[in-house]
Amino acid sequence: MSNTEKRGLHRVRNLLSCRQVLNLLTMLGFMLNYALRVNLTIAIVDMVVPHVNTNSTSNGTLAGNATDINDIIHNNSSSSGSSSGGVFTNFTSADGVDVLEERFTWNAQETNFVLGCFFWGYVLTELPGGRLAELIGGRRVFGHSMLWASLLTLITPLAAHLSYVALIVVRVALGFMLGASWPAIHPVAAVWIPPMDRSKFMSNMMASSLGAAITMPVCGYLISVAGWASTFYLTGAIGLVWSLLWFTFVYETPATHPRISAEERREIEEAIGTSTSKKRPSYVPWGQLLCSPAVWAIIVTHGLSVFGFFTVINQLPTFMSKILHFDIKKNGLFSSLPYLGKYVMAVASSYLADHLRHKGTLSTTATRKLFTSFALITPGLLMVALVFLGMDPTWAVALFTLALFAHGAVTAGYLGNGLDIAPNFSGTIFGMANSLSSFGGFVSTWMVGALTYNNESFHQWQIVFWILAVTYISAAVVFAILGSGDLQSWNNPPERVKIGDVAQEEGMPLKNEK
Repeated sequence: MSNTEKRGLHRVRNLLSCRQVLNLLTMLGFMLNYALRVNLTIAIVDMVVPHVNTNSTSNGTLAGNATDINDIIHNNSSSSGSSSGGVFTNFTSADGVDVLEERFTWNAQETNFVLGCFFWGYVLTELPGGRLAELIGGRRVFGHSMLWASLLTLITPLAAHLSYVALIVVRVALGFMLGASWPAIHPVAAVWIPPMDRSKFMSNMMASSLGAAITMPVCGYLISVAGWASTFYLTGAIGLVWSLLWFTFVYETPATHPRISAEERREIEEAIGTSTSKKRPSYVPWGQLLCSPAVWAIIVTHGLSVFGFFTVINQLPTFMSKILHFDIKKNGLFSSLPYLGKYVMAVASSYLADHLRHKGTLSTTATRKLFTSFALITPGLLMVALVFLGMDPTWAVALFTLALFAHGAVTAGYLGNGLDIAPNFSGTIFGMANSLSSFGGFVSTWMVGALTYNNESFHQWQIVFWILAVTYISAAVVFAILGSGDLQSWNNPPERVKIGDVAQEEGMPLKNEK
C-alpha cells in the first residue's frame, strides 16, 4: 500500500472512529428493529376488507373504490387467494394508480390476533438472547437477529397469500428473532463503551421510536400507490443492507477490530479495564438476583411501562382509522408524530441525566427515580385527558404525541438501571424484564380486540385509556418504592470452578453513588 493510500485511510479513520460507527449502526439497527415490527400495524389497515357502513362514507381512501361489497372481485382460480380466504380488490389509489391486491375478511379479534402473535416468539428469546450474547458476543446475536428478521419480513406477503395460519407462523418466527436483539446490545456496550458514556449509548435503543416515526408515513404513502405488500418488501430489503454493514464494520471487542487506531483502543481499554485483568462471573447467582428488590423494580416497571407503549403503537393506526376517520396517508403521518417526540426526549433526557450525575446534583438513585416518575406519570395523566378529549382529532394527536414524548425519558430512568445495580448481569436482567413486557404486548392486543369486537366505538376506547392510565401510574409507584441506583453485592459472586485462562471483560457500573 502506498503512502498516499495510507494517508487516505488515516483521514477516513480520523473522520469516524470505531465507536462512532458502532453508535451509528446501533442507532440504525434499532430504527430498523421497530420498522420490521410496526410495518404490519399500518399495513393491516389496508390488508383487511373494510366493514361496509351504509350510514357513513368516511374512510373512503382506506376502502379504495370498493364501497360496495359487490365491487369486490372474488378470485375463483387456483391462485393463492382461494387458500388464504382473502378477496381481490381492484381500486384506484390517491395518486391515480390502478392496484389489484388481495385483502382479507378478518374480524377485529382475528386482526388483533395477527398483531399479538408476534409476542409469542418474542418472549421465548429475551432471556436466552441476553445470556447467549454474554457467552458468544453481542455482535453475532444482534446481527443474526436482524438478518433473519429481515428475511422473514420479505416473505410476509407470500405467507399472507398462502393462508392465515402461514402468516401467524411467520409473525411468531419474526418475534423469535427480534426478541434477542434488545438484551444482546448490553454485552456490546460492556466491552465497547466507557462507563460514563453508557447512558448516552442507551439512547440509541430509543432510535426504535425514530424508526417507527419514519416507517409510518413512508408505509402510508407506499400503500396508497403500490399496495400493502410493498411495505414489507422495502423494510426487509433495507434490513438486509444494514446486516451487511453491521457484520462488515462492527467487531466483538476493540482488541479484535482490524481498523481501530491504537489511541482509540487504549482509551476504551483504560476506561473499561483490560480483558486480562478481570473475569466475568461464570454463572448467574439466581437466588440473590431474584430476591433483589432493585431487580424486581426494573422488571415490573418495564413490564407495565411497555404494556402501555405496545398498546399505543399497535393500536394507534386503528384508532385513527376507525374513530378519527383519517385516510391511510394522514394515518401514517400523524401516527408517526408520537414516535418522533419520544426519540427527541430520549436523547435529551439521557444527556441531562448524565450531566446531573457528573455535577453531583443528584445521586444515581435519585436520578433514576426522578426520570422514571416523569416518564410514566405524565403519560398516565394524558391517558385520562384522552378519555374526555380523544374524539377531537387535534386533541387526540397532541395528547398521543405528548404521552410518547414524555415516555422517552425512561432512557434516563429505569432502562439503563441494570448497568447501575449489576453490570455483569445487565443483559440477563433486561432479558427477564423484556420477557414480562412481551406477555404484556400480547395481552394488550387481545384486550383491545376483546373490547372493540363488534363495537368499535369511542366509548370502548375510553375503557382502554383508563386501563393505560392506571398501568402507567402504577409502574411509577413501583419503581419509586423499590428502585435503586446502588451497585449490588452479588454483582461479583465468587467463582465456583476454574474456567482456565479465558478471561472476559467484567463490565462496570455507570457510577456507584448514593
